[in-house]
Amino acid sequence: MGAEAVQLHTQSPRVWRPTGLRDDDLARARERLAASPVVRVAACHGSYLVNLATADRVLLDRSRGALAENLRVTTQIGAAGLVLHLGSHLGSGFESCLRQVARELVRALDAADRANRGRGLPPSRILVENAAGAGGTVGRSFEELAAVLEAAGWDERLGACLDTQHLFASGVRYETLAEADAVVSALDATVGLGRLGLLHVNDSKVPFGANRDRHENLGAGFVGAKALGSLLSHPAFDRLPAVLEVPGPEKKGPTREDLERARAMRRAGLRRRRRAARAADQGPATRPPRRAPRPAPGGRTGSRPDRSP
Repeated sequence: MGAEAVQLHTQSPRVWRPTGLRDDDLARARERLAASPVVRVAACHGSYLVNLATADRVLLDRSRGALAENLRVTTQIGAAGLVLHLGSHLGSGFESCLRQVARELVRALDAADRANRGRGLPPSRILVENAAGAGGTVGRSFEELAAVLEAAGWDERLGACLDTQHLFASGVRYETLAEADAVVSALDATVGLGRLGLLHVNDSKVPFGANRDRHENLGAGFVGAKALGSLLSHPAFDRLPAVLEVPGPEKKGPTREDLERARAMRRAGLRRRRRAARAADQGPATRPPRRAPRPAPGGRTGSRPDRSP
């Protein structure tokens, strides 16, 4: 495809059972990723079943195990981060689960550090992802993500992943350049742009504010090419890894054409930004001063013979 960034699932994301990858399997994957002439960065995505916000002790224990295995694979293949959905409090309220979620994140990172001690591998970050806002999902706003990071002591091993479909479905607009700039400013003021490690670039099958996680091919959904270009072209996202999570034309995942479409949307956004910058440099548009009317024969002015001086 010519993709410079890739995202991998460390196992089937909808089952608890891990794939059972051995250390030598992961070492070979790490070597091949490092040797790729095209791919510059890899990220992994955690299991969809993990729920760090649950009050169910059995589910929480299974979530811990799955997260630990996800982190093991992410670190050993040399991926930059593990994207994670934080889960749902199932209606008990964000405040009721905040400390638990933060505690479990730090606990998982500490366990991964201990497991990889002596291997000489740089630790991978957990990238907490913004949610579309369905039910009691945690991370449905920048403020919620920031609260989790703060409760975790702003641990440097924690970062963030921004999903464009989730953002739109949660009720955040970014169609115009001004709206996109406001989104980035809000993200910086809460989570901090320095923690942003990955973008998920997706259109939406559901309308604005629907609070449902439903991805669509770029330009074929409710978000549209203009909005995606406005956001992708923001200077804060220059050189930030971005991946597609779209169904693709045959529902087999994104293709080279989808990738080129994303790049074209970003280029279109950059052109609009350049035009806006030039217009701002030139100042407000003004009409040229109106010239005095030319005298006409008979002492009249203008072109109409019945107009008096």
